[in-house]
Amino acid sequence: MRETEKVPNSNLARLPQAWASTARLATPHMQKLTQPLAETAAAAYTNMTESSACREENGGPCHGAANGLKEGRNGFVKNHHHPQKKVHHSSCNGGLYSRPFIESFEETPMLVAVLTYMGYGILTIFGYLRDFLRARKIEKCHIARERAEQKDFVPLYQDFENFYTRNLYMRIRDNWNRPICSVPADKMDLVERVSYDYNWTFSYTGRVVKDVINMGSYNYLGFSENKGSCADAVAEVTRKYGAGVGSTRQEMGNLDWHEELEKLVARFLGVESAMAFGMGFATNSMNIPALAGKGCLILSDELNHASLVLGARLSGSTIRVFKHNNMQSLEKLLRDAIVHGQPRTHRPWKKILILVEGIYSMEGSIIRLPEVIALKKKYKAYLYLDEAHSIGALGCSGRGVVEYFGLDPTDVDIMMGTFTKSFGAAGGYIGGKKELIDYLRSHSHSAVYATSMSPPVIEQIITSMKCIMGEDGTTIGTERVQQLAENTVYFRRRLREMGFIIYGNNDSPVVPLMVYMPAKIGAFGREMLKRNIGVVVVGFPATPIIESRARFCVSAAHTKEMLDQALSAISEVGDLLQLKYSRHRILPTLDRPFDETTYEECED
Repeated sequence: MRETEKVPNSNLARLPQAWASTARLATPHMQKLTQPLAETAAAAYTNMTESSACREENGGPCHGAANGLKEGRNGFVKNHHHPQKKVHHSSCNGGLYSRPFIESFEETPMLVAVLTYMGYGILTIFGYLRDFLRARKIEKCHIARERAEQKDFVPLYQDFENFYTRNLYMRIRDNWNRPICSVPADKMDLVERVSYDYNWTFSYTGRVVKDVINMGSYNYLGFSENKGSCADAVAEVTRKYGAGVGSTRQEMGNLDWHEELEKLVARFLGVESAMAFGMGFATNSMNIPALAGKGCLILSDELNHASLVLGARLSGSTIRVFKHNNMQSLEKLLRDAIVHGQPRTHRPWKKILILVEGIYSMEGSIIRLPEVIALKKKYKAYLYLDEAHSIGALGCSGRGVVEYFGLDPTDVDIMMGTFTKSFGAAGGYIGGKKELIDYLRSHSHSAVYATSMSPPVIEQIITSMKCIMGEDGTTIGTERVQQLAENTVYFRRRLREMGFIIYGNNDSPVVPLMVYMPAKIGAFGREMLKRNIGVVVVGFPATPIIESRARFCVSAAHTKEMLDQALSAISEVGDLLQLKYSRHRILPTLDRPFDETTYEECED
């Protein structure tokens, strides 16, 4: 298992003394100039080296940053003293957590890593051989190519990307883009297709594969359905408002339904105001540039989603990346940013914005939010939390990772999430202080130029959200949240008992099962489909080259019988492909609670 280590900060201790020595040796005029810098450095050092006990308080000893995202808040800071807050301590989590926080990232076995590299090496060698045969017209090349009259033009794409596509990805292309001809609920129907030219093209057989258990969709709470209260409400709104709006919110596309949705979202999140957007990806990529710009610093987790990465790049801010969920790495970057300021000029940063996700969709890990909030308060930074996968899926009432840890929503400056997963709809939202949302309404590209969210989608979100909140007069929403939590723990525990290497947090409904070798990526997806189980397989470049995986998404709609059928097929395919790599086996017992585990170290 991976463990984090403390980053020594002995060099920081010399900063106040260095400034003081400079002030003493300088002329009287220079002493007047250097004395304020000495005091500022001493204050910054005092603030950075608080005791670990203060660091473990939920909220820390300093003020949180205001939500207005004003400039000039991230220069050198003075040491403020505030009353200590009472927190719940946990014996294994440093005092910030009121519940056990258990995540597993078992190291890749050495032999498996070597064989994986060899597999990619062999594929690359044969790829170059086949390219040689294609160049000599011995083998037919099906991929698009530059025309002969354009041979002197600069190519539109990188050569390696094209090489990877035609020689590695094409071999297992049949595992992706499968057409679905039903609701992607707990079960789905797939259109059967075949390829007669090694996955370059596909032909449909006319046959439909019925009742495939869906273990790949983000249907966490089971609201992706074509019957029930949500479907009935959507049909009624479609008859009244139609399917589209045909205008932006600032022109003729602002409906009363948009206003109601945003009030409901703000109430659900526990924030002052919220704003909805028609596309989840654009919620990040188009709003981050409105919140940060030149002279600002963005600290981004190394495993953040592409939408967060794109938004940070479009903003023009300086971007620094910290190790995934590693608070020592984040704090080091914050300290350096406070002490050194901007490059060359060493002026204080206008803003420091921390970008994190609630649940990381490829790792299945949950952000260490209590520690992030403590650091952001300590160093006067701002926090942007992407809850695309955690909203609805975590917390006793589905309010996300903030509720999961029992934190105050106002401690998160920008709360972002999507409606595409737990709510079975489309689009995204941003919640926070009223002044923040008012600012985004006039400065966000996604708000000013994008077409408004369609009324049927709005109704799907409103109905499902009210169901989760219990405002529909039923307990269906609460039962689904609880069922998802039980299914998640059960599914993860059974996979570990079988001997698979599973990544992520015990409470995360995203369950990555490590496959590693490139040949096994395609084989696993095909073998599972033969057993009527639909899964998602992921490989390089979406993951590190030796960490290819199958990613399961657990749903509240899955019954225990469905999960057992899927688990039986996974175990059978795991034996067939020899995927049970784990050296930490869980001993299955019949008389224990479902959330207790016993580990046995395997000698092999």
